Amino acid sequence: MSATVKQSPASATFTASTTSPASNMSLEAAIRNRRSVRGYLDKRVPQQVMESIFKLAQHTPSNCNIQPWKVWVASGRLKEHLRQQMVAKVVSGVPFNADYEYPGKFDGDYRRRQVECAMELYNSMGIARDDKEGRMRASLRNFEMFDAPHVCFIGMDKRFGASVALDVGMYAQSLMLAMTAHGIASCAQGALRYYPDLVRETFNIGDDTNILLGISFGYEDTAVPANNARVGREEISKSVVFAE
Repeated sequence: MSATVKQSPASATFTASTTSPASNMSLEAAIRNRRSVRGYLDKRVPQQVMESIFKLAQHTPSNCNIQPWKVWVASGRLKEHLRQQMVAKVVSGVPFNADYEYPGKFDGDYRRRQVECAMELYNSMGIARDDKEGRMRASLRNFEMFDAPHVCFIGMDKRFGASVALDVGMYAQSLMLAMTAHGIASCAQGALRYYPDLVRETFNIGDDTNILLGISFGYEDTAVPANNARVGREEISKSVVFAE
């Protein structure tokens, strides 16, 4: 299955629609309330709301305003096709072939935070440390897109390096904050870049574009145990230096 993708002219001006649902959530509230949601209701986000969200994210800053992000949104049967294909590849042991390598093993404080995050998530799901089968099921949920009704894939021209990837990262943050402000939950997933050829084939994307990540999104299902997980943040003294 492949998608027929409608693209807007590059010179289009993006402005918030006066008829789109608005949010009164403050920026601070959106930043504090945004979190990774791993379970969704079988309820689609109205097209008008999605367009309002993506138009808002388009205001993300970028180097020389090149706006390097490329975004593909799948819903309905197309999203389900991608979900089934990814799960089938994982279950059958098809090797990952990501355009960008995972950073590898973390150590020190980075490893500690990673472990604390995993423990919080697995504990909320009732998965013991030695429950290998349970952990495998939890990992597979990534490729099931947590049953979200929508998923978007974000990429950029393969010629670009880390400096431009920073712009794309800012776009992803803007997008998720815009979703939060509109009452839409999301989960940024590096796992959804593991089979980029499948994504390119589905959306008729050329080989000149690499896939950086995917974001599953929709309305949160509060009955899903994984959504009870809460992780904290370090004091700013761990990462911020004020100097005169």
